[in-house]
Amino acid sequence: MSAHESMEHAEHAEHASGSNKKIALLIAVLALFLAISETLGKGAQTESISKNVEGANLWAFFQAKSIRRTVVVTAAEQGKLTLAATTDDAMKATVQKQIDDWTKTAARYRSEPETGEGTEQLAEKAKHAEHERDEATAKYHHFELASAAFQIGIVLASATIITGMIALAYVGGVLTLAGLLMTALGLWWPHLLHLH
Repeated sequence: MSAHESMEHAEHAEHASGSNKKIALLIAVLALFLAISETLGKGAQTESISKNVEGANLWAFFQAKSIRRTVVVTAAEQGKLTLAATTDDAMKATVQKQIDDWTKTAARYRSEPETGEGTEQLAEKAKHAEHERDEATAKYHHFELASAAFQIGIVLASATIITGMIALAYVGGVLTLAGLLMTALGLWWPHLLHLH
């Protein structure tokens, strides 16, 4: 091997080494973004599950309160029938007091702003939990797509080192941008694209 050939070989190796360092840096950046999107995705997934459970619990409480209210309203209506058929004044007063108590209880079951446990308040809370669940689910879908883009980018950048095909690194770079876009959409505009 001549000195000229040795110099060319060394220059080629140095050039390849410089390219490989750039590709390695791209892989490191992709791995960082992947870790971030995976963490955000897991957080959004946990939030979605939590809000789904919260919403289900609130609707179950709503149903229980609705059933109780229906029972009390039915009892008050039955009391009105009993009241109409009663001639004894003392009995009428007792039945009327019971009807009034049942009516107040039914009204409290419908709306109880002090405790937030009336059916109106429970329905509002359940709808809010469902909205938060849907928001977290939308974020999760974006973060999952971002993670997929980063993972494919890592594979393509790694393949660039093996094959020497720089085009694969460029595609990996484009996937990095796509992953960053999906992460940004997940963070700030999760409903801009409908992904479900």
